[in-house]
Amino acid sequence: MNTVVALRAAPAPTTAAPVPRPHQGMPPLDTDGDPLSFYEFWPMWAFYPPVALYAAWLMLRHRGVLLPTVANPSFPGGGFVGESKAQILALALRHAPAWTAPFIALDRPTLAEQAVAGSTLDAELDEALARLRDAGLALPVVGKPDLGCRGAGVKLLRDTAALRAYLAAFPRGARLLLQRYVPHEGEAGVFYVRRPGEARGRIVSLTLKYFPYVHGDGRRTLRELILADPRAGRVPHLYLGRHAARLDTVPAAGEAIRLAFAGSHSRGAIFRDGTAFVTPAMEARFEAIARSLPEFHFGRFDIRFADFEAVRRGEAFTIVEVNGAGAESTHIWDRRTPLLAAWRDLMRQYRWLFEIGAANRSRGFRPLDWRSFWRGWRREKALVGVYPATD
Repeated sequence: MNTVVALRAAPAPTTAAPVPRPHQGMPPLDTDGDPLSFYEFWPMWAFYPPVALYAAWLMLRHRGVLLPTVANPSFPGGGFVGESKAQILALALRHAPAWTAPFIALDRPTLAEQAVAGSTLDAELDEALARLRDAGLALPVVGKPDLGCRGAGVKLLRDTAALRAYLAAFPRGARLLLQRYVPHEGEAGVFYVRRPGEARGRIVSLTLKYFPYVHGDGRRTLRELILADPRAGRVPHLYLGRHAARLDTVPAAGEAIRLAFAGSHSRGAIFRDGTAFVTPAMEARFEAIARSLPEFHFGRFDIRFADFEAVRRGEAFTIVEVNGAGAESTHIWDRRTPLLAAWRDLMRQYRWLFEIGAANRSRGFRPLDWRSFWRGWRREKALVGVYPATD
């Protein structure tokens, strides 16, 4: 099995950390009012047309359809579509190793490659475990696709059996990442923007991500608890299939059952707008990290942490993903965000994106060509539908 290993960072402590309580280290989850906005789970074709029309106008205004692909010249395709998570995270590990979760990247062999090498699934598993040891990593790890979006294919792999099953389910000829598991409840998306030539950038959006839970009462099944929950019961399709094996079990009284692992809104995480919590110290820390990445101007850092107040001091968090030009200001999925405000914020984001792309083009950077863009888009779309189910 062909294997690519990212730059090594300091290994995590081997002492097992206690299991965090629901939402531990996060600001209290506000549950007043309606648990969902009326548009929160509209299909893409219903929500995005006004934003797409505005983006089309920006393409005409700046005379460049693919300007977003040059927003971050050091990222493949600017991080707009079909970008490699491994390449971007390797860049972050090289320039900000103290803040980035280490990982390895593995290429699943095609059937033809497997036949030539005479390898088996067990051999793939042994290779993956050996590479984890070489990188100073150990189970549990987070498995995720190299090409993907919206949490597709993300799973927590706690033991060798789970890792083996993940490898078996992963599409052949595709690359996957095994990343150090950061065992904290706190997660956030930090959106950073800096125009070329500006002395400083800024955090323009902060999304607090809460993982949904139901709590057992010793009487009702997990299915009944999900259906009775004020929020989960409105979108049960996000959770029932994921927990199919235990839906008819009765959790003990007081037992907390986490319904989603991936910090993705479309996979069931709860998003709240935390932009008002941004502090000068936090902004200074992310400014330093962003400026350490060559030619990084626009994107979102997804971070995990044990204590949000430490994050506000610019301390004690771990970057688990860096998203480039294709990132979204996900605070819009706070159920208190009005629809017009959500559209306004996304249009503002696209205005900055095209302005940055145009500025980088004037500095001599070339946008992605159409053939490469189309190939990357098609490859990503083809793979997303065949990844293992998301936790």
